[in-house]
Amino acid sequence: MTQAESAAVRNQVVVNAPIERAFAVFTERFGDFKPPEHNLLRAEIAETVFEPRVGGHIYDRAVDGSVCRWARILSYEPPHRVVFSWDISPQWQLEPDPDRTSEVEVRFIAETPQRTRLELEHRHIDRHGPGWQAVSDGVAGDEGWPLYLTRYATLFTEDS
Repeated sequence: MTQAESAAVRNQVVVNAPIERAFAVFTERFGDFKPPEHNLLRAEIAETVFEPRVGGHIYDRAVDGSVCRWARILSYEPPHRVVFSWDISPQWQLEPDPDRTSEVEVRFIAETPQRTRLELEHRHIDRHGPGWQAVSDGVAGDEGWPLYLTRYATLFTEDS
C-alpha cells in the first residue's frame, strides 16, 4: 500500500430507504448516530448540529453552552453528495489551519427506489502532517467510521 492509498479510508453501508430519506437522515440526524463520547469539549455534548449548506459547520454544543466546530461543509448536493472537512489533528484537538485538515466525501447511490448505498471516503488524511497515521487508524477502526455507519443504519431499522 502506498502512502497515498493509505491516506484514504473508505466505508459503505446499504439502507432500506429512498435516496432522499437516506441523505436527509445523514444530514438532519447526524447527532443521533455520532457517538457522544467523541467529544473535544470539556462538558458533555447536548447536541451535534450539521448545518446544511456550503460554508456551514458540523459542531457539538455542550451542556454548558460551549461549542466545538470540528468540520466545515465544503459541498452540499442533496440527495447525492456532501463533503466536509475534518478539522481534528492527530492529537485529537481542533486543527485551525485548513491546509492541515482532511476531507470526508459521502455519496448516496440509489440501488433501487427503496434502497440506497452510502459510500464514505475520508481522504487526504496525510495533510494532517506528522502523526497522520493515527488519524487514519482512528477513523478506520471499530470506533471510527464503521461505528458511525452502523449506528446510522440502525436509525432505519428503528424507524420501521
